[in-house]
Amino acid sequence: MTKHNKNIDELARSMRQYIADPVPFVQNVLKAQPDKWQIECLRAIANHPRVAVRSGHGVGKTALESWAILWFMFTRPFPKVPCTAPTQQQLLDILWPEISKWLKRSELLDGLFDWQKTKVQNRIHPERWFATARTASKPENMAGFHEEHLLFVIDEASGVMDPIYETIEGALTTKDAKLLLCGNPTQNIGTFKRAFHEDRDLYYTIKVNCMDTDRVASAYCQRLIRQYGMDSDVVRVRVLGEFPKSEPDGLIPLELVEAAMMRDLDIDYNSMLHVGADIARFGDDETIFVPRIAGKTLGLFHYTKQDTTTTAGKLLNITKNFMRDYHKPYATIRIDDDGVGGGVTDMLRETIREQRLNIDVIACHNGGSPIDKEHYANWATEQWCNLKQRLLDEDIEIPNDDELSAQLSTRKYSIDRRGRIILEDKKTYKKRIRRSPDRADALILAFAKVRNNIDPNIAALLGGAKLYGN
Repeated sequence: MTKHNKNIDELARSMRQYIADPVPFVQNVLKAQPDKWQIECLRAIANHPRVAVRSGHGVGKTALESWAILWFMFTRPFPKVPCTAPTQQQLLDILWPEISKWLKRSELLDGLFDWQKTKVQNRIHPERWFATARTASKPENMAGFHEEHLLFVIDEASGVMDPIYETIEGALTTKDAKLLLCGNPTQNIGTFKRAFHEDRDLYYTIKVNCMDTDRVASAYCQRLIRQYGMDSDVVRVRVLGEFPKSEPDGLIPLELVEAAMMRDLDIDYNSMLHVGADIARFGDDETIFVPRIAGKTLGLFHYTKQDTTTTAGKLLNITKNFMRDYHKPYATIRIDDDGVGGGVTDMLRETIREQRLNIDVIACHNGGSPIDKEHYANWATEQWCNLKQRLLDEDIEIPNDDELSAQLSTRKYSIDRRGRIILEDKKTYKKRIRRSPDRADALILAFAKVRNNIDPNIAALLGGAKLYGN
């Protein structure tokens, strides 16, 4: 027997050894020690065609997915492993680097497979033996996969829409076709939710509580429980791995927030730059800046314990930098002008006049009069309701931030004696949650619909427009 044939026989024996049980593959080949729930899940994938995992935040789902992908590629001839998630960032910045990390840990696997930005492929048969990353933006991204050995891996599965799953269903026809769904249970609708309820007979299901694993710091769980309550949707989804129940007096359901955080919108280069700014000073509250162009937010900047002069300088520099980077000849800054925000407003306007910048500073007042006085009790309520409508319309993308998610989804509302919606005031919210909704308020400001007497220079650029807020 030649050395080449001997190596092939050894590889074949190694592959056969792990076909029925991925756990020793993870332990021996990848040199990892899976948690109890990961062991259960790995063996479920080997023995069941469909597996669904719902969990809290940070329990090790991405590692589990990476192990399953590499196990399937090692133990099957000519497999295909399509991987998808709602956003490119989830796939290319989180899952794909995780696969690379485990691939490099194994000299055997590193010699067999070539890792690329959107693909992991067999070095000898790259056209037929591979895993590929494709975002769940349209059904056709998941079309065309037909093979005897097929594993679909769906990350952040709650955010993947039903038409994507319908396309995948069409490929699950062979004996060794498998489907793995993993995610936080953020939405009460869709295929992922049905996997644990109406369609449970089709799936092997697993629920992972953050408090049952050492991978999640106990302080993280206790902080969310202390701030938002054990029965809140924030704790249910982020800690307990439960689907949200959506409190009847909560204004914005968590599932709308989470869906917007998983959305991946393109930049609309024809739209203006707007920056929302919620100002704090030396207390425990945060100063927050949120820039956005059309429906896409460009980040969330947070600071604490800074004087108003420093805050004004940072806000102006951030705005100018985004104007430069996105080639915007003008911008608006919307500031909560009540309290310390008024000082920042004055300083910004003075500096902008001195530097002759095409930036309009708009002073906003949460307790001010709404545009629609019939339905909303004050300006803040109207703007929160406007944001909720945009979340329902699915035309905005917001930063994936735990605090922002919690603040948006825990603000309550009531109906006043005139039948108008009125948002829970900030003082009551802070007493109940023991934290100020600074991040949510800055986002609301960024998307606020406001009327203003525009600086003549900017009006000329805008063709005389009077309304900001698109």
